[in-house]
Amino acid sequence: MGLYQFFRRTHKWAGILLSLVFLNMAVTGILLLQKKNFPCIQPPTRTGAEGQIEDFIPTSRLFEIIFSRGGPNFRTLDDIDRIDFRPGNRVFKVHSKHNYAEIQIDAVTGKILSSAWRPSDLLEDLHDGSYYADSLHDVIMPAAGAGLLFLTISGLYLWFSTWLRKRRQKRK
Repeated sequence: MGLYQFFRRTHKWAGILLSLVFLNMAVTGILLLQKKNFPCIQPPTRTGAEGQIEDFIPTSRLFEIIFSRGGPNFRTLDDIDRIDFRPGNRVFKVHSKHNYAEIQIDAVTGKILSSAWRPSDLLEDLHDGSYYADSLHDVIMPAAGAGLLFLTISGLYLWFSTWLRKRRQKRK
C-alpha cells in the first residue's frame, strides 16, 4: 500500500472516529463564546453597593455569609471551587463544586445579590471532556488534538498529491 492509500484510509477512519469529539467541542465552544450574551448560559455579574477598598468585607465575613445562607451547595470550604472577585462591580462570585451553583455577594454590604445555576461551567466540563471522566480530559482530548493535526496534514497531502496528479495529466 502506497503512502497515498495509507493516508486516504486512515484519514477517513480517523475523521469518522473523531467526528463526535469534534462535534462536541464545536457546539460547546460556540455556546461558551456567547455565554456573556445570554443570561441562560451564564448569570450576569451583579453590581454591589458603592464603597472604597477599606469598606470591603473581610474574607472571614465572606465565608460566614456563604456558609450561613449558601444552601446545600456551600456547607464547608471543601464545597467551594473558586471565588472570583470583581472589584469594579464590588462583587464576590463564589462557585460551588456541586451542581454548578454560584452565589454573588456584595463586597461592601455582604448582601447576597444572586444565587443561580451556572450552565457555562457545565458547558466547560463538556467541552474539555472532564464531565465524562478525568481520563477523557487527560488522555482522549490530547489524542483528539493529535488526531486533528493528523487529519490536517493527511488532508493537505491528499489534496496536494491529487492536485499534482491532475496537473501532470493536463501537461500530457
